[in-house]
Amino acid sequence: MSPETLSVFGLSCEPFSKEIDDADLWLPPSKRALLDELDTRHKFEPPPTLVEEEFDRVWKSVLGEMENEKKTFADENTTEEKAKAEYRAIAERRVRLGLVLAEIGEKNTITVTEDEMSRAVMERARQFAGQEQRVWDYYRQNPQAVAALRAPIYEEKVVDFLLELASVTEKKVAREELYKEDDSTAA
Repeated sequence: MSPETLSVFGLSCEPFSKEIDDADLWLPPSKRALLDELDTRHKFEPPPTLVEEEFDRVWKSVLGEMENEKKTFADENTTEEKAKAEYRAIAERRVRLGLVLAEIGEKNTITVTEDEMSRAVMERARQFAGQEQRVWDYYRQNPQAVAALRAPIYEEKVVDFLLELASVTEKKVAREELYKEDDSTAA
């Protein structure tokens, strides 16, 4: 996405711009609840171009995963059309939440420091043993790659900021009720 497009929406980096592995989709209940609440409170039509870009990114990942696992839509008990509709809704939610988090972060002057970015690049470089210098050079030469690395860090900081503002109250619940809630979110 071009810097001009981002600036139209008051952003300096793409919302939810990194491709997300399945393992990264799990969120602690408090963060999931916060994002669900933000989604409920902020219903607006996100910019179609951002949704389309996000959908294309997610859909490419889905198709690649299905190809790697040699699965079909029928194996997943769905059709391609139904899967597309589901992932388009996910892309729309992710863009909407990304814009909301960007606005909250901007209004509260939340930033990602150079130190945090350096740690993120080091972490990424460790994933490619023996090629650390190439990884550093890649991020030094590719502003879009830096933005893709910065976006999830920024969003995490905004979510953590919001959770710090939350007032938490303890509530005693029966074991069955507690596990029932976990079962419903797992389904």
